Amino acid sequence: MKVSVLKENLKKGLNIVEKAVGRNLSLPILNNVLVVGEKNFLNLITTDLELAFGYWILTKIEKEGKLTVPARLFSNLVNLFPNETINLEAKDAFLSLESGNYQTQLKTTPVDDFPLLPKVKNGDSIQVNNLPFIEGLERVVDFTSPTASRPEISGVFLSFQKKSVTMATTDSFRLAEKQIFFEKPIAKEYSFIVPQRAARELVNTLGGRGGKLTIYLSPNQILFEFPMEEVSHPQIQIFSRLIEGDYPDYKTIVPQKYKTQAILPRIDFLNQLRTAGIFSGKTNEINLKIDPKKNEVEISGQTPEVGQSQSTLTGKIKGEKIDISFNWRFLTDGLSQMESPEVVFELTEREGEGKEKEEGPALLRPSNDPSYLYIVMPTKSS
Repeated sequence: MKVSVLKENLKKGLNIVEKAVGRNLSLPILNNVLVVGEKNFLNLITTDLELAFGYWILTKIEKEGKLTVPARLFSNLVNLFPNETINLEAKDAFLSLESGNYQTQLKTTPVDDFPLLPKVKNGDSIQVNNLPFIEGLERVVDFTSPTASRPEISGVFLSFQKKSVTMATTDSFRLAEKQIFFEKPIAKEYSFIVPQRAARELVNTLGGRGGKLTIYLSPNQILFEFPMEEVSHPQIQIFSRLIEGDYPDYKTIVPQKYKTQAILPRIDFLNQLRTAGIFSGKTNEINLKIDPKKNEVEISGQTPEVGQSQSTLTGKIKGEKIDISFNWRFLTDGLSQMESPEVVFELTEREGEGKEKEEGPALLRPSNDPSYLYIVMPTKSS
């Protein structure tokens, strides 16, 4: 293999693909990057068998070939090279790197030891606008539950309907849902669960990029592919396994009516919750007293070791007077995913084990965006 590539382009690619590289002692080859020079492209590939990255660079290939080298070491060396063209050449069992006055050689590992990537492109595919899709994922990705006993809620549930995709996550204490609408209907409906790590890497890698994202599906694998700007060819590929199992029917817990509704200024609500949270102690519990007659919410937190805080927030409130407690972090996590000046905060009630009424899940949503909702369970009612 003999390739000439700009340092800037090689560095970008390595920064992306090394996300799949860890310290794998049982399979050292997984700490390597597969470097492939073919036609007019340099392809960088890494995998940890759960997640895999591919990055393509349009460049000058003098001689085709492939090899593997330690990914982190390769990346560190490239970072130290001058911002010029780097010449890569396979020489015996080494990869030679040359640029200006710099010349190094990295020991290679046999390519046959590197795992094959799954063949996903033979399955179905969906194409979406990347920017809204990734922004939607970002709104829900943090609310999964990393549990081995219920693996289906450890990922992001994606339900593709003809005209939209619904994204949902839950950790049993809270739930987030975001709906993205398509410009054109898709031909077929799909639903599957993507591991949280894969979804988070999608957000980190593809956030802020305009263009089309193509999603390829097989029974237990998924491929997200983002194209180059210059030519019709993939630039970034992210492979992941899918989580097996059925996602819970979470729609049954989404409140259909409220006992009390408050429309509140989001930033003030967020700041007062954080202030009360300082005084919440190890339980993170704060108290809310909502009074429709005064159009006020009193937010308080106290602990003997630190002290207490009490503040009042004015809003548009209707329904019944209510005194309720929440984990303040759960509330602020949801509010932080919203951008509207005001939020709608709805309190509900449900039938308890003894048929008595008790406080049910609370619903938060932006006042100007019905496509996003966040549900959180109270800790107790007074």
